[in-house]
Amino acid sequence: MEINWDVFIIISVVVLSARLGSAGDIVHIDNVAPKRPGCSNNFVLVKVPTWIEGLEDNEYVGVGARFGPTLESKEKHANHTKLALADPPDCCSKPRNKLTGEVILVHRGNCSFTVKANVAEEAGASAILIINNQTELFKMVCESDADVNIKIPAVMLPQDAGSRLEKYITNNTMVSVALYSPKRPAVDIAEVFLWLMAVGTILSASYWSAWTAREVAIEQEKLLKDASEEFLQVGAAGSSGFVDINTTSAILFVVIASCFLVMLYKLMSFWFVEVLVVLFCIGGVEGLQTCLGALLACFRWFQRYAESFIKVPFFGAVSHLTLAVCPFCITFAVVWAVYRRISFAWIGQDILGIALIITVLQIVRVPNLKVGTVLLGCAILYDIFWVFVSKWWFHESVMIVVARGDKSGEDGIPMLLKIPRMFDPWGGYSVIGFGDIILPGLVVAFSLRYDWMTKKSLRGGYFVWAMTAYGLGLLVTYVALNLMDGHGQPALLYIVPFTLGTLITLGKKRGDLKTLWTRGEPERPCPHVQLQPLEQKE
Repeated sequence: MEINWDVFIIISVVVLSARLGSAGDIVHIDNVAPKRPGCSNNFVLVKVPTWIEGLEDNEYVGVGARFGPTLESKEKHANHTKLALADPPDCCSKPRNKLTGEVILVHRGNCSFTVKANVAEEAGASAILIINNQTELFKMVCESDADVNIKIPAVMLPQDAGSRLEKYITNNTMVSVALYSPKRPAVDIAEVFLWLMAVGTILSASYWSAWTAREVAIEQEKLLKDASEEFLQVGAAGSSGFVDINTTSAILFVVIASCFLVMLYKLMSFWFVEVLVVLFCIGGVEGLQTCLGALLACFRWFQRYAESFIKVPFFGAVSHLTLAVCPFCITFAVVWAVYRRISFAWIGQDILGIALIITVLQIVRVPNLKVGTVLLGCAILYDIFWVFVSKWWFHESVMIVVARGDKSGEDGIPMLLKIPRMFDPWGGYSVIGFGDIILPGLVVAFSLRYDWMTKKSLRGGYFVWAMTAYGLGLLVTYVALNLMDGHGQPALLYIVPFTLGTLITLGKKRGDLKTLWTRGEPERPCPHVQLQPLEQKE
């Protein structure tokens, strides 16, 4: 029995899909930590570039405090200031060394953050850097009775960064720093390219799916006209090579995907991400060889090799063209997996991802609008629950934690398309999960198949409207993403109402909704059944 690798790939891709997001949050709006006048700042990330003996060195990232003034947003306005080590190191009492506007480096502990900041300000420091006692950063809040009339900025550094700077100063090396917190641009060009990638992928996959469906329909019509009844029965028992989703599988998607997501959340680690990388590479090889094989088969020189097959153990009949391109695809995926941490590895990830998405949309089909509505309805509930509602049970967004690859040492899971943010001072990537393309793409591809089967014009059909609705929904998602300061957004929350709402409204207006909802294709009269004229009685 031949293994259905396509179904295996589909399950892996859809279940592991992440949500739309940007590079990460630089502003954390915390409504739990106490606020009062003089202690109401948002927790913002702070860049701390350093200079050693006047030469530029490493740049560290810290977090600002609830209290104190806000920092400069532009590097050119941030002053290069000498860094001094506190004596005593905890800065809980007046420093023994005289300060004349230096930034003071202190250890965490023995007294509150506000006490340290007040002591440093009274001693003449221009800012205070607090070394945390662990590698993670910590929110610096105010006590209920603390003096919060603090005029110098306070920033916490992770333990490794602070220890490095402390070592330089202990060795009588001159260290200077600058403190600033740049703002992200409202729109980054990466989001434009990501939008084009998502829309272009669905557009390409839809036309391929519709063209294949039309070829199958033409072949079936020829069989109905020319073949014998025995041959028709044999042909009907064969496989079309498609996987049609039904209502039950659409509902089960939520249950299976949720179970798998929780497993990812609980087991997220370095080795588990390595397993995901292997799965992604298997799917990427399948997708890349399918797309390359179909593309090369369009050329006359390769058609003969695409139409000749050889039986391969375990895989069944495989074309000579597929065997020829398979080594290249495997090599491409392996090279990406080995070098995926280099700066431009995102290009290989996107190529493998797009090929995989197109292949899935070519193989998997939504037979009618009813199944598409159930699938997207369940998907939007899944999205909302695991992005927003899961915070109540797990105290953090499960979907976003899994998408970022927290606790794994990796820059997110591989099942997403990503582009580096080109004009963002904080760097990072804009990303979109496979599910945000595949799930709505199934409905969009269905609309084009329906248009071609019913021989509708481009303007009189449904595909242009569905494609436009998807693009607008994705655009609204990016607007919401930027309004929420880069917090990850469930893209389907915006895409599904646009896409489904457009198709249902347009279908009802044109009188096609019943056919779209139930059959999903026009009725075809059987050419063997011909009307017999009634004999007229004499």
